Amino acid sequence: MGDLIKAPATLPVSASATHSGETHQYLTFTLGGEMFAIGILNIKEIIEYGNLTEIPMMPAFIRGVINLRGAVVPVIDLAARFGGGPSEVQRRTCIVIVEVQQNDNKHDIGIMVDAVSEVLEIPAGDIEPAPAFGARIRTDFIAGMGKIGGKFVIILDIQKVLSVDDMALLVKAAEGGHEALSAAA
Repeated sequence: MGDLIKAPATLPVSASATHSGETHQYLTFTLGGEMFAIGILNIKEIIEYGNLTEIPMMPAFIRGVINLRGAVVPVIDLAARFGGGPSEVQRRTCIVIVEVQQNDNKHDIGIMVDAVSEVLEIPAGDIEPAPAFGARIRTDFIAGMGKIGGKFVIILDIQKVLSVDDMALLVKAAEGGHEALSAAA
């Protein structure tokens, strides 16, 4: 685990597992006591939490930015993005750097998680569709429910969770709210 977090290299991915179409690899992590997963192909690296620069007047789900080898990368607090309160930074808190596609552009975005668990292979037959109700997060954020050892793990649709367009609208709405408050004062 320690090597996984400290190494800024890409996680190893078995070529045979990802191209067979039968089994997909997912990085599992915990957030607020629940287990989540993201497809390994979206993940660039995992780094320790730290050296975050906060940006004033941003929504609660944007924790700040980090300098990643000269590039400015925004860091999203997933717990806050899902509508909960901000995450508490703990000993195992880390930032997972993911790549999201918007139109023809790729963006690196960091997501803050409580702890990274492991990389798992989940057969396509063990993935159920997203539930229509009952989840604590928006159902469009859920790509499916993976069955692992008799338990379910929530597989996130990272393109929707980190939709650059959605987040830009939320930031604009938050800025509008701050401007309205300033004008009223």
